[in-house]
Amino acid sequence: MRNCANSSGDPVDLASQPQAIREQAAALLVEGFREPRGWASLGDARAEVARVLHEGFARAVVDDGVLLGWIGGCPHRGYDGNVWEVHPMVVRPDSRRRGIGRRLAEAFEHEAGIRGALTAFLGTDDDSGMTSLSDVNLYDDTPKHIAGVRDRGRGHPFEFYRRLGYVVVGVMPDANGPGRPDIYMAKRLRGRE
Repeated sequence: MRNCANSSGDPVDLASQPQAIREQAAALLVEGFREPRGWASLGDARAEVARVLHEGFARAVVDDGVLLGWIGGCPHRGYDGNVWEVHPMVVRPDSRRRGIGRRLAEAFEHEAGIRGALTAFLGTDDDSGMTSLSDVNLYDDTPKHIAGVRDRGRGHPFEFYRRLGYVVVGVMPDANGPGRPDIYMAKRLRGRE
């Protein structure tokens, strides 16, 4: 990486970055979530950045004034701070496969742990038929479908999270329309091993 904002390439607090970087964070939500689908407009994405910063925290990798990726974390409602949700995480398409996503996930896990999290949680939608969980009746033998989940060759994000130690803990059938589930994943951050 060339001339990183903090000279080490380590993630920085998005809230402490200039408005131009936060604007790039919103634009990256629109650009980076075309598949699976995410934020349809820049206005919606700006509101999401503001919500994440208000309710939780966000970490970013910035290089020479360019946002390469960012991750947000919010406490999952109803679990007294024991569960923190990864929401969202996005890396610029031209910066993927360079370890940025891994560094962002590690920064999230560290900060969530400081804030008392025992578990990291995320949902990764399959709204375009990218996994074996789409276009099937998930109400019929749900555990079998989850155990056999696989990517259909289009690079669904659940594979990335698996490599980081997250496991599929459930699905929400038809969350994005008929045959388009949300895949729930979690990772123990601390507690009983």
